[in-house]
Amino acid sequence: MKGPPTPFKPAIDTLSAGHLLYRVFTSSRKPTEFNPGVGAPTRFGFFGKPVVPIMYAADTEEAAVAETLLHDIPVEGGLLPYDDYSRKALARLKVTRDLRLAVLHGLELRRLKVGPEDVTSSPSSTYADTVRWAEAAHRIGVDGMVWMSRLCNNAKAYVLFGDKCGGTKGALAQDFSHARIFASPADQTWLIDLCAPLHVDVLLKPL
Repeated sequence: MKGPPTPFKPAIDTLSAGHLLYRVFTSSRKPTEFNPGVGAPTRFGFFGKPVVPIMYAADTEEAAVAETLLHDIPVEGGLLPYDDYSRKALARLKVTRDLRLAVLHGLELRRLKVGPEDVTSSPSSTYADTVRWAEAAHRIGVDGMVWMSRLCNNAKAYVLFGDKCGGTKGALAQDFSHARIFASPADQTWLIDLCAPLHVDVLLKPL
């Protein structure tokens, strides 16, 4: 796998204040809480000493679901177990100040001498390499990165750095006008309707 070039000089995009993002998260956490480094490695986490907290989000709720609940289900189809979604919720977040993001999509990837398969759509076996891109972006002082969702490639996905956007530097606020709790009947039905055309069967109770 190709690591980030040195020096790392990606195109920088601005995510403007007021932009809405969607995030799927464990319901025991707060919607605006960043992951402090808990759980298995991900594409862009974790790195740093101390560990840099991160948050993933997307421009649409469908992309947010695809990148989380459907992440490990083959494109041919499969099952979404009850325990995999019943503790999850979806929140809509509002960006409260302009954020500077390293761009990892379009021709800007070619500018960095890589393609999506090298960074943003590679398999989980490459995460030890792809996390270096987040580390490089963090080092140049941006707030996060943006790319096209691997599993819903008509929507943008984001990773934001907690030491830049969380805590006292909070750059996100919950938009209380829209949320989903997937264990609730109405949102469980929404999830079933979303997944059915994708050949994914949503199980209604624990196995």
